[in-house]
Amino acid sequence: MRNLLALPGLAVIGLMALGEPITDTRPLDWNVDARHTEINFSVRHFFTPVTGSFGDYEIDLDFDPEYPEKSSVRVKVAVASIDTGNEKRDNHLRSADWFDAEKYAYMTFESSSVKRVAKNRFLANGTLSIKDAKRQIELPITLLGVQEIPEQMREMLGGVGRVASFQADAQLDRRDFGVGVGSWAETVIVGAGVDITIVVEANRP
Repeated sequence: MRNLLALPGLAVIGLMALGEPITDTRPLDWNVDARHTEINFSVRHFFTPVTGSFGDYEIDLDFDPEYPEKSSVRVKVAVASIDTGNEKRDNHLRSADWFDAEKYAYMTFESSSVKRVAKNRFLANGTLSIKDAKRQIELPITLLGVQEIPEQMREMLGGVGRVASFQADAQLDRRDFGVGVGSWAETVIVGAGVDITIVVEANRP
């Protein structure tokens, strides 16, 4: 796995090229650019959306534009890296009331299959593990674009020859993973549904 700023959340991720077809039929190992990759989430406090992110994660991305079924994504997120812009709230989220980060340091997603569902849209099926719960989920992924880098610019960009960007959007019920279910306050004041947005920029020579 590559060490990043962080996916998240979550991680994770997308699979088809624009423009000229790529003839390499092997799954392609892409380098995820941490400077342009984010794992973000939003959850309601009563009626108000509260946003946050995870700043420490690893992503492995195999992206085959011609054969998406050969593609895969693996994401590992450090739970303690949660950041909602409020230190007291973040510490509470790390506690046993919520993520119990000391006992369950990571949450992970690993795809078991990827399929194309539209021109630039894909569906990754896989296992999401949070705390001691494992659930099979479907992660919708959109390919935002692929850019070939002109030869004369590649040295300036450290040898990068192609850049691809992806976005994954999903909604989870945190109660399915035992997050914040210890008292009525956590389940009534804070919404059960969590919206997750993952944006990934990746490159290869």
